[in-house]
Amino acid sequence: YKRYQELQNYVGWTEDDARRVVATAPLMEPALPALIEDFYDEIERHPDARKVITGGPAQIERLKGTLLRWVRDLLAGRYDRDYVERRWRVGWRHVEIGLEQVYTNVAMSRLRTGLCRAAQEGWRGDPALLRETIRSLNKLLDLDLAIIEDAYQHEYVTRLQRTERLATLGQVAGGVAHELRNPLNVVKTSVYYLLHARNPSELKKAEHLRRIERNIELADNVITSLSSFAKMPLPEMRPVAVAALVRDALEANPLGDEVEVEVDCPPALPRALADASQLGIVLGNLIRNARDAMPQGGRLSIRGRATDGAVEIDVADTGVGIAPEDLIRIMEPLYSTKARGLGLGLAIARSILEKNQGGLRVASEPGRGTTFTVRLKSAPSEHGAGLS
Repeated sequence: YKRYQELQNYVGWTEDDARRVVATAPLMEPALPALIEDFYDEIERHPDARKVITGGPAQIERLKGTLLRWVRDLLAGRYDRDYVERRWRVGWRHVEIGLEQVYTNVAMSRLRTGLCRAAQEGWRGDPALLRETIRSLNKLLDLDLAIIEDAYQHEYVTRLQRTERLATLGQVAGGVAHELRNPLNVVKTSVYYLLHARNPSELKKAEHLRRIERNIELADNVITSLSSFAKMPLPEMRPVAVAALVRDALEANPLGDEVEVEVDCPPALPRALADASQLGIVLGNLIRNARDAMPQGGRLSIRGRATDGAVEIDVADTGVGIAPEDLIRIMEPLYSTKARGLGLGLAIARSILEKNQGGLRVASEPGRGTTFTVRLKSAPSEHGAGLS
């Protein structure tokens, strides 16, 4: 109701408008039956609008009665909370039956034309007052359309989000099932062997026990990664020196002698505003991905720069690159281009950066390499910390 009152103020609706509409209602009443017949005759000529009426002639007769009450309600002058709730239910009902909002808009236009014509044909007073009355009627119809559209959008978006959540749940459930099925099958096979093998050697027993242990650990990693993805705490945003974070991430994720590392974080680089521990997770993930993309060795380049009130960190490799069809999905949960990848690392990295009011983008060329760019807000402090 407060929303409706705000819209009334926006269009300049006053008590004078309400009195003018109420005073004109008797002039429009005789025209209402024909107006309503015209309304539903027009619907019959448009299959996309007609298809939502599934109850045949009996339903149309009921709807005619509903529309008559709706118009009389419109002209009655009682624009209170109950009135607004009845209008809101119209928009909600249109989503429920699958009526496109464009038909509500053009149907309102048809009603508007008919009501204004009825008022003009029955008018016997001052023409200037008629013009004021038509303006008041248009304001009222605009308000009705606005509240119906608002309800429609609210309900439509709510249902769309619910559908997307269910689709995501199905995607995650399918991915988890796939990731857990492989280690469980290995465990099952080894258990079967240990239970049914005749006189297996101690060496064979130990081998299968190690397989069981290794695959239980793999399954546990899947569950732990999912838990981390779901329960990442809110960041503690503080000014952090990018160069120090990069150095710590490289130390925590050794690359081996076959990978050349090049780091360039200028001394004047501003501090970033972020949670240092969470940003360490992001950088660690990107460094490991770069290492895995260069199995034969290559060059890892990490560069920091200031741009438009932000700090950006490029993590670039000279590895195998990412195919275009994979690039558009590379940050989705449980989507991986690696044979043994869980497909959670980049999804977690993006989630972390979004919570840190930043972002992650990627550019790649198959056979040439990949660059991930971390974007963070600059901290208010002017102090930087460089490493090169």
